[in-house]
Amino acid sequence: VMIANVKYTKTAQDVYPDLPKASGRIIDDLMYKHWDEWVTEIPHPFLGDFDGNSVTNVYDIMQDEPYEAPMKPFGGVESFAWSPDSKQLIYVSRKKAGMEYALSTNSDLYLYDLDSKTTKNITEGMMGYDTNPVYSPDGKYVAWLSMEHDGYESDKNRIFVMDCATGEKTDLTANWDYTVDAISWAPDSRFLYFLACRDGVKPMFSIGLDGTVSVVAQGTCDYDCIAPLSDGRVITMHHSMIAPNEIYLVKDGEVTQLTEVNKELLDQVTMPTVKQEMVPTTDGKEMLTWVILPPNFDESKKYPAVLYCQGGPQQAVSQFWSYRWNFAVMASHGYVIIAPNRRGLPGFGTEWNAQISGDYGGQNMRDYLSAVDYMKEKPYIDGEHIGAAGASYGGFSVYWLAGNHDKRFACLIAHAGIFNTESQYLETEEMWFANWDLGGPFWDKSNAVAQRSFANSPHKFVDKWDTPILITHGEYDFRILASQGMMAFNAARLRGVPAEMLIFPDENHWILKPQNAVLWQRVFFRWLDHWLKPEAAVEVEEVK
Repeated sequence: VMIANVKYTKTAQDVYPDLPKASGRIIDDLMYKHWDEWVTEIPHPFLGDFDGNSVTNVYDIMQDEPYEAPMKPFGGVESFAWSPDSKQLIYVSRKKAGMEYALSTNSDLYLYDLDSKTTKNITEGMMGYDTNPVYSPDGKYVAWLSMEHDGYESDKNRIFVMDCATGEKTDLTANWDYTVDAISWAPDSRFLYFLACRDGVKPMFSIGLDGTVSVVAQGTCDYDCIAPLSDGRVITMHHSMIAPNEIYLVKDGEVTQLTEVNKELLDQVTMPTVKQEMVPTTDGKEMLTWVILPPNFDESKKYPAVLYCQGGPQQAVSQFWSYRWNFAVMASHGYVIIAPNRRGLPGFGTEWNAQISGDYGGQNMRDYLSAVDYMKEKPYIDGEHIGAAGASYGGFSVYWLAGNHDKRFACLIAHAGIFNTESQYLETEEMWFANWDLGGPFWDKSNAVAQRSFANSPHKFVDKWDTPILITHGEYDFRILASQGMMAFNAARLRGVPAEMLIFPDENHWILKPQNAVLWQRVFFRWLDHWLKPEAAVEVEEVK
């Protein structure tokens, strides 16, 4: 399978050929922008004959279809599956365009037959995301990940299996209450391996065709890939908050490290300590909270702390390793990091995960405050110097907490956050997300869920802002426009609140370019140090 872009939208020159230098885009439908690009081309899958040296007879199997395959922005090779006899190809596509695309997550699996050049939708009537098709090695089954509800992109990912002979479909995870991240068939086609977050970590599991789930490997880490071998062993990778990926071999429950790519670098540093706290919540539950202690931690001393607010909003706070939000780096600057698995995160059952939808500014914010209040009681926490930081929905969280934290925080940092949900509803591109999470448009006065969401917009509480805030954003961010950050910054300054803003004209929802990333980190820690380490007397421009 080869992927190439095909033209999607008309240019000014298509409409007015006599204006060769005109740069304007003539737009008549939604999804004209997506994540970090103006949608002018879309990917299509092409097939051809390969003789070992060259590819010939190349053709587009979705010729003249205005649909993506793989789906942007994250789709890749996992969107395609060859049958073992190479006579059929399954591909993933959401065959919708414009407004219909913007409102729906209903992707399907399409079976393309190479001999007849015909296409069949094999998940017709399954209304959520259907992704990651994988043929069993014996060719008798196809497995894939499937979400139930159209418009809910963080729904439980189920493992479905279809009998290729009968077309019968079975949900293997009907009685298993966690969402699945990745699947791979065992070489004998009798069961599948899969990865899923559970209780703050991501183990490797197996599941039989009868739905029986077993743990293959687990620890205080996140497993990251699955490559089964014919003798029952599995090649995999895993990482944690204090160690990047290495390659491991799993056999009969024993895990053996095969590579030490990072050993030389890691041997030069003293890493933080990661521990787990179970925090009581306001509704009588317990919340797993990761606490990362600085290197050479001394319990007799007091340390400033930072509350980490997760984005997504439904992305796990498991044992992830990030090159942007790296807890080891943050703790190594002398901070205790508080990372709660608040309401709305996977790994604690579908009810816990789903609760946040339609409840922005609700129970999950009370969970954050519970975590801060719980940790302030620790003798090693300097309760007068606690900050809060987060990105995307984490940025929303920081903006919301800015007006509702009752003096708990000494400074705040928001990256790519939602400040005004009414503006966000009409600025974003994936309308399914806004409709599901916010409940619908702000003009629908009869919609109680939507009205509660918009009443909890962070900008509604600016009159109570009194805490220094750093705001960062990228201007290529079409998920949450940079205007959200600019509005928040202007509001803070107009309120007389110490504020600084870092805008990147060439970055999207994430800061990806190396020197931009270094700049972001330097500004991030300069801000924290200035407000949370008064003894260091760190100078920050334009904050006085």
